[in-house]
Amino acid sequence: MMDVGEINPSNNISDNITDNIIEVRGLKTAFGSHIVHENLDIDVHRGEILGVVGGSGTGKSVLLRSIIGLQAISGGMVSINGKDQAYLSGAEDRRARRDWGVLFQDGALFSSLSVAQNVQVPLKEHFDMSQNLMDDLARSKIALAGLPYDAGPKFPSDLSGGMRKRAALARALALDPQILFLDEPTAGLDPIGAATFDQLVKELSQSLGLTVFLVTHDLDTLVTVCDRVAVLGDQRILINAPLDEVMAYDHPWVQEYFHGPRARQAIKAAKIQTERH
Repeated sequence: MMDVGEINPSNNISDNITDNIIEVRGLKTAFGSHIVHENLDIDVHRGEILGVVGGSGTGKSVLLRSIIGLQAISGGMVSINGKDQAYLSGAEDRRARRDWGVLFQDGALFSSLSVAQNVQVPLKEHFDMSQNLMDDLARSKIALAGLPYDAGPKFPSDLSGGMRKRAALARALALDPQILFLDEPTAGLDPIGAATFDQLVKELSQSLGLTVFLVTHDLDTLVTVCDRVAVLGDQRILINAPLDEVMAYDHPWVQEYFHGPRARQAIKAAKIQTERH
């Protein structure tokens, strides 16, 4: 078994942390007679970056959407910050949603709005503030996401794929959330752009104390960024643990995915990067 323990040491959570910001118990999701998840349990520790991976059709994005309430569940419980999401009143639910930001797989930016206006959408939804203050906050979030100052007036169609991802990230950060939900954030990016985005997510998590729930298929992301990896398979979470423990897990898909040529290349590259620093 490859030793990956020194590739991505956990530097924003303690080894013995038990503070779960998200707890899912006995989750069931289904589309008609097709069951996607059955009796699924998962914990997300406060302050960690958790990578969620699984084969095609295992329901990674469905799991994310179920946790944030965009996908109805057929059974089980989702708790965020110690509160069962099924029992929140309208006002409580609205307040709870200010605690997280979401970056969807395609960015889901409003094409008719500028980048700055996109960032201001959640501000307008949740707060009554002046336009000047919203403009200032939008500029701050745009810079935080690593975009240049002149990106604010531009429209999504004027941006590259990588810049659209960052614009969507700026919007996800608009309300100063505790949790970031990222659905395939590096999909469609070239290797350099993907690595840069990964590093940005890691830096934001560390500097802002963010918890990150990250759905990905990118082995480089799993190796270099994630504190733990949760593997979806057989309608449930097979294992949720640091990468070295996941790689030792006795399951055909896990072994094929984490011990194939692509995985070995990602681990080797991460070790070289670590040694340089």
